[in-house]
Amino acid sequence: MMGSYLVKKEQHDEVTKQVTQNNDLLRSDLAIRKGAKDAQVVITEFFDPECESCREFHPYLQSFLNDYAGKVQLVLRYAPFHTNSVFAIKILEAAREQNLYWETLQILYKYQPDWGSHENPRPELIWTYLESLNLNMEKLKKDMESPRIKNLIEKDTHAVKLLGIKATPTFFVNDKMVSEYGPSFLRDAIEEALKKVSN
Repeated sequence: MMGSYLVKKEQHDEVTKQVTQNNDLLRSDLAIRKGAKDAQVVITEFFDPECESCREFHPYLQSFLNDYAGKVQLVLRYAPFHTNSVFAIKILEAAREQNLYWETLQILYKYQPDWGSHENPRPELIWTYLESLNLNMEKLKKDMESPRIKNLIEKDTHAVKLLGIKATPTFFVNDKMVSEYGPSFLRDAIEEALKKVSN
């Protein structure tokens, strides 16, 4: 147990060092955001739409945005670790062009056990699921190959590599990595950050 903690602490210290040396690793003008524009606390999540843990954690994030409305902003960054991650990310970002990003993310998470199954992934099913949204599919497929989306994925993947992120979801609260996994640890980090900014 102690050995694994030391490895985690070393990784945490290295990530903290990288963020301190290069603040732009966590700040991206290309990233999608949700919550207060002038938020005191910024939660940055590195996530993968094909990640089961990200899917399970998502409702807690929505709850925190509601509980701390006006004080918190969520920034989503991509860590495409799974086989069909980039495909799903391109769909999300193309849907963003039609102002349906969050609705599309909900659809991807809802049906993730089917299209993202580890035993038998079927990403082509996503097209069927998207029929419930009012998307222009011709435009979406064209936008999926846009330079903006390519640049965004490259920038996020570069940040993931430099930060040494190995698993999703990975959270930062006001540029500080949350070193323990779980909703309670993220809430504690938010509370701690709010206390700091209010002093």
